[in-house]
Amino acid sequence: MDIVILAVVIAVVVLGALGGLIVGSRRKKQLPPPPPAAPDITAPPAEPHVGDEAETPREEPRRTIEEVDLPDGSAPVVVEEPPTEAPEIEIPEPTAGRLVRLRARLSRSQNALGQGLLTLLSREHLDEDTWEEIEDTLLTADVGVQPTQELVERLRERVKVLGTRTPEELRTLLREEMITLVGRDMDRTVKTEPEDRKPGIVLVVGVNGTGKTTTTGKLARVLVADGQSVVLGAADTFRAAAADQLQTWGERVGAYTVRGPEGGDPASVAFDAVKEGKEMGANVVLIDTAGRLHTKTGLMDELGKVKRVVEKHAPVDEVLLVLDATTGQNGLVQARVFAEVVDITGIVLTKLDGTAKGGIVVAVQRELGVPVKLVGLGEGADDLAPFEPEAFVDALIGE
Repeated sequence: MDIVILAVVIAVVVLGALGGLIVGSRRKKQLPPPPPAAPDITAPPAEPHVGDEAETPREEPRRTIEEVDLPDGSAPVVVEEPPTEAPEIEIPEPTAGRLVRLRARLSRSQNALGQGLLTLLSREHLDEDTWEEIEDTLLTADVGVQPTQELVERLRERVKVLGTRTPEELRTLLREEMITLVGRDMDRTVKTEPEDRKPGIVLVVGVNGTGKTTTTGKLARVLVADGQSVVLGAADTFRAAAADQLQTWGERVGAYTVRGPEGGDPASVAFDAVKEGKEMGANVVLIDTAGRLHTKTGLMDELGKVKRVVEKHAPVDEVLLVLDATTGQNGLVQARVFAEVVDITGIVLTKLDGTAKGGIVVAVQRELGVPVKLVGLGEGADDLAPFEPEAFVDALIGE
């Protein structure tokens, strides 16, 4: 029995020894690689010494409290904001005689109408063919059939009575007859100063593309140049940027602009503009109306509504129809339609400098029975001129 116990003990010891050898060999195989060489570390700066080891302090310049600028606290620091610059107000040039100064702009019409007629009338023999050419020249210049027949008939009579036909006599003859045809005695004053009230009310109508909004802005400059204060009504609410365009024109001459939301009711804007003009004591309210609509409501119905709503304040003093002179006889169709809805009191012809059809002045006056009151002769801000028959005819036939 003792032998058996001894054998078991020896076996346990032998197994323990073998297990230790195996574990030891495994640890030797998994030893980590040798550590890298220690990096060079710069020693930190030495700490300041104290006591007997302290260094002798160095002399440094110092300021006393009297030498230091301190805030006295008497007033708070104010940060000034840059001033907001108000738009510079322009001073338009005087309107008196403006058409005379702009006569050179009608040079294209001179060649086609006035100079053409003078050349034909200067022929040695004025036969029927020549008179037909004179008629054709007048019709081509959009004078119109009836006015052309009247002018040719008068010219034939006067040339026959005149006998001799020197260039100077022909020019004088043609000038007199054309001034009569254009209309010397028509009242071309823009009615903006009613006697019994303020402000005067002016509606500006016409299709888009004729320069209606630009003309309204230029007309504001004409009125300001004549010493009147102006309020602008941006009632063309259906054309993108029309209100911005009109407001820019107004700011340049110090005119206040009343506007509404895009696509809003034009009559409401017109009503508010007249109300504002009354409160401000302005001399004139200019209302730029829509030239087209994006709704099912007819343009003409809307214009009629604008006029009726405005007249709840006061009667409308002027209704100016803006026509593009380059459209010629086609512009007369527009004129007829507008005249059926609102009582047109005056015509504004734009782009007259860009057409050889100066006779449209005569034709549109005959068609509507109202005078041309203003003409546009360029793209400049002061190129809108009160119409003067004598200066206009002089520009057509030259000196």
